[in-house]
Amino acid sequence: MKNKNILIISSEYPNVTKSSNIYTDLAEALKQYGHKVTVVVTEESKNITHTGIFEENGIQVLRVKVGNIYNVGLVEKGITFLKSGFLVKSAISKYLGEKDFDLILFMSQPVTIASTVKWAMKKYNVPSYLMMKDIFPQNGVDLGIISKKSPVYWYFKYQEKKLYKTATTIGCMSEKNKGYLLEHNSYLKEEKLEIFPNTQKVGDINEVDENYPIRKKYNIPTNKVLAIYGGNLGKPQGVDFFIEVLEKFKNKDTVNFLIIARGTEKNRLYEYVDKNNIKNVYKFDLMPRGDYQKIVAESDIGLIFLDSRFTIPNYPSKVLPYFNLGIPVMAALDINNDFKDMLDETKSGFWSKSGEIEDYSNKLNKLIENKQLRKEMGQNGRKCLEEKFSVEQSVKIINRYLEKYNLRKDDKNV
Repeated sequence: MKNKNILIISSEYPNVTKSSNIYTDLAEALKQYGHKVTVVVTEESKNITHTGIFEENGIQVLRVKVGNIYNVGLVEKGITFLKSGFLVKSAISKYLGEKDFDLILFMSQPVTIASTVKWAMKKYNVPSYLMMKDIFPQNGVDLGIISKKSPVYWYFKYQEKKLYKTATTIGCMSEKNKGYLLEHNSYLKEEKLEIFPNTQKVGDINEVDENYPIRKKYNIPTNKVLAIYGGNLGKPQGVDFFIEVLEKFKNKDTVNFLIIARGTEKNRLYEYVDKNNIKNVYKFDLMPRGDYQKIVAESDIGLIFLDSRFTIPNYPSKVLPYFNLGIPVMAALDINNDFKDMLDETKSGFWSKSGEIEDYSNKLNKLIENKQLRKEMGQNGRKCLEEKFSVEQSVKIINRYLEKYNLRKDDKNV
């Protein structure tokens, strides 16, 4: 297949020299295949001085200054969302107006992105592929943030419908995720949906240096099992149960907890740890990309938390770094996702319903006390990543889609 020009529109795309996520891995994998990739990403005003286009590891990244979203009031957040679409369109016209593209990839955050994508599809006369992540506003309803009776809910339901109708194809994280969309959106046809799982680049796995140099660098003891949580701490993570877990294990002298987090609930958890003088918790706001990867490798257990009230099936992407570096998972989950089934089938970790502290504690204790079990489950997770969640799987799906689209386009031109 001839190499293509691909435009990715995203709200999450860190500078790869400082950090990485599933979107940076995908962009780099598409580039390595031979496609020419351009990324458009919205940036908070506090993180960037001006809109501009940058060359980042061989990929053109247009960073658009739009306003602030996190840790600000509802009015400021609302204004940012309202003006983001206009600012992104203006930036694309200014910096990318003369380019040609063959496909637009975009994510489901924010749900109001539909009009921008529709405009870009028309401008470049190309299809779009929605990489399904969050299902909003239902996740807001599940967490009690939005009422189904409120005008806000119906506004976002309208935006959600527009989002799904705009996308030429919708890639869903899992079979249950796909089934949920079809069940709750009768206007969607099954042929418009396919499976597009969260994936990441599979890195080299090396024997852990038993001198634990990164633990020592951050003054974390090397003589105890280390359970790590890395990523966002917001309403979706069910922080109340996370706090309950830390409280339950605060006097267990064979385990330490390492938390490297951001998000709206981070300060509440960190303040609880300080106020209650929980000695076996080590917490950081940020860590350099290289150090984070090394500290995960030096950890023994990877933690995942999701609020028990969720009704939407999803696969948390933070499991991928744990699998990549061969550490087992201990997850607190809702009962509606199929991620828990995958953990059971692959024997790559344990899960418990979020809120059920005794069941969770029993399973976490099994991992803390059994080094061989941790090793076996970590190896199983690594194998699962290599077989099912490697970023090459995403590239294959996108290439297959591009081939289908080109065939349809050729048929129309006959």
